[in-house]
Amino acid sequence: MTLDSKIPDGPMADKWNNYIANQKLVNPANKRKFKILVVGTGLAGSSAAASFGELGYEVEAFTFHDSPRRAHSIAAQGGINAAKNYQGDGDSVHRLFYDTVKGGDFRAREANVHRLAEVSVKIIDQMVAQGVPFAREYGGLLANRSFGGAQVSRTFYARGQTGQQLLIGAYQQLARQIGLGNVKLWNRIELVDVVTVDGKCAGIVTRDLMNGEVKSHAGHAVVLATGGYGNAFYLSTNAMACNVTAAWRAHRRGAAFANPSYTQIHPTCIPQADDFQSKLTLMSESLRNDGRIWVPKDADETRPAAQIPEDERDYYLERIYPSFGNLAPRDVSSRAAKRAVDAGQGVGPLKNGVYLDFAESISRLGLDTIVERYSNLFEMYERITGEDPRESPMRIYPASHYTMGGLWVDYELQTTIPGLFCIGEANFSDHGANRLGASALMQGLSDGYFVLPYTIAPYLSDLLNKPIPDTTHEAFVAAEQEARDRFQGYLDIGGTKGPDHFHRELGRIIWDYCGMDRSQVGLEKALAEIPALHAEFKKDLRVTGSGTSLNQTLEKAARVDDFFELGILMCQDALTREESCGGHFRSEHQTDDGEALRNDDDFAHVTAWEWSGNPSEPIEHREKLEYEVVHFATRSYK
Repeated sequence: MTLDSKIPDGPMADKWNNYIANQKLVNPANKRKFKILVVGTGLAGSSAAASFGELGYEVEAFTFHDSPRRAHSIAAQGGINAAKNYQGDGDSVHRLFYDTVKGGDFRAREANVHRLAEVSVKIIDQMVAQGVPFAREYGGLLANRSFGGAQVSRTFYARGQTGQQLLIGAYQQLARQIGLGNVKLWNRIELVDVVTVDGKCAGIVTRDLMNGEVKSHAGHAVVLATGGYGNAFYLSTNAMACNVTAAWRAHRRGAAFANPSYTQIHPTCIPQADDFQSKLTLMSESLRNDGRIWVPKDADETRPAAQIPEDERDYYLERIYPSFGNLAPRDVSSRAAKRAVDAGQGVGPLKNGVYLDFAESISRLGLDTIVERYSNLFEMYERITGEDPRESPMRIYPASHYTMGGLWVDYELQTTIPGLFCIGEANFSDHGANRLGASALMQGLSDGYFVLPYTIAPYLSDLLNKPIPDTTHEAFVAAEQEARDRFQGYLDIGGTKGPDHFHRELGRIIWDYCGMDRSQVGLEKALAEIPALHAEFKKDLRVTGSGTSLNQTLEKAARVDDFFELGILMCQDALTREESCGGHFRSEHQTDDGEALRNDDDFAHVTAWEWSGNPSEPIEHREKLEYEVVHFATRSYK
């Protein structure tokens, strides 16, 4: 396996324009000769499918939801970054580029990040033109607010529903292309395998979730836009259906999986309430603009928050990181919260949270102003906890959220399987070891609207007027049979425990040993426990019902099976990386004051893993990260 990043020549600021100026093209009449399969219809998938349809390609889009509007992109709350500098506070493309590389702890590919910063300014114009109701200032200009890891206000937002509004904008463009006949939408259909012929991606195998039908689809190129794998932890902020199957099946067919241990822990989630909980709820990072985070100084404190005097409170982010305060980046803020709770200063019935307090902002700005800014978030919190944030502080604690790891892609967003492209959260490319808040929506729309429509053309141009395998090819027939046998195998085990039991146990192992704090001893223990639990899964799984009708237990069994193999790779990747960086914190590698200690001499690279046939013996490859513009520095927010 060769990792060729295909980074264009020229100065960093000119690379993307140089690429566009010199790339191979497909003329408009020839675009009709190519079929592109887009799997996933969230922000990245919908925008890509709509763009391909508008350009004239034949497109088929696949979602396992009943509608693209059910995609997890809808859950994003706080905003989307763009280097518009509407506030006149010193923002620029270069500053967004630098903040993103620094926020990712110098573990992202520079050229991809700079392109993302360049394209960000176009995204806002595109979405405004589509009618997305961004918040506006009194004078009518688009409003901005601050987010963690930046000292400028560059985050555009639509109340606390930014992801929903952006997805509606992308969906309406997809729906238009469906109506025009340029895109065919397959809903309630799940990808279960990727098919390769002669080393190139030839198509996919899907399973109809309503009747279990296994079917092949051939195309000139396949685009995976299937999101992240945060649900490997079981408890996460992700929708319950989020999984790793599409990316993992591609990995098993030859696509390298990069930096799987790079998972993001979000600092502002509602703490777990009991052992039977199956999901955690995110509270937008935008709340940290006006909310102050603190814990009681006394670990034995029992008084309500309002009765604790100011001098008995520890506003620890403001104390430790005065330059950024409550807007310190997610990984830094999460570890600080963990240290406070581990020291016994946690709050709430289970003492497993910290306070996010709006009292000072309400006093300074007025209750109406704060409620206007965050009303739907306040309502969400109150419905879940029964507590009113207007009267008492929110309780928050870190939880699994986003994944920076994913399928390895080059500058063209192509995986190590020619013809298989990967966009959005499903790839690894733009965020390094820690994603800055409000950059997920930015990457998804960037990839779908403004990058992949260019970068897919060189691959397709080489296929012009050349035949491609159809679904009668033996590779498709074999992949279909493998899928049928695999799903029937889950039904035939006839054990005593459902997939949720195994998922919960697997998630606990991964969280305990490959979560916020990792160590060699813990990771080695996980690498012993996960295969043993997987073996039990294969012997004692119980799936009720049949494979010929809607059966969500069967769906879950297949996804958990893939999570087992991914979990092994996550821990293996974390064990191999002897450093702390971003969201990857190895307790053996920290500064005297508990901050992450990078090892740039030995680990300034992307680790891309190749499937060997044995989940416990992956093959390691490395892409060296060389920085032309941003130079290594100790990451400090103090």
